[in-house]
Amino acid sequence: MDYKIPSATQIGHVHLKVSDLQRSIDFYCGLLGFEITTMYGSQAAFISAGGYHHHIGLNTWYSKNTPPAPVKAPGLFHTAILYPTRKDLANILYRLVQHNYPLTGAADHGVSEALYLNDPDENGVELYWDRPKAAWPMHADGSLEMYTRELDLDQLLQEREH
Repeated sequence: MDYKIPSATQIGHVHLKVSDLQRSIDFYCGLLGFEITTMYGSQAAFISAGGYHHHIGLNTWYSKNTPPAPVKAPGLFHTAILYPTRKDLANILYRLVQHNYPLTGAADHGVSEALYLNDPDENGVELYWDRPKAAWPMHADGSLEMYTRELDLDQLLQEREH
């Protein structure tokens, strides 16, 4: 294969099937701080950060009042939400702690630091920030070194705005 996707390509949005639209809006907007850009009747909401048309679509078109998808089945593993700075990640961690929202994990991946949780429909959500590219760990052969190590949440919380 000679074709390579353009290096400036980004993933623009994710669209999730949810069982209860208001419950999902409460999570993504009320807890995580996204803003509704538009509603599509009572069946869908489009939400964003910073006024983009939408980063996340939420809909109940095929999933209203249904149970979560099985964990051990094909499908979405998690949606990753990239925060601009470590301080921003610390601020959302503090918010989650204040709301007693459970984490499913937290990791230092070398290139990034990440918090993991589930939304109300058990869709995985990763909240993370990327270290500057110059700080990414590299193997002796020049290849990128990524790993999963324990993330010190207390240290991360020290970064937050007071």
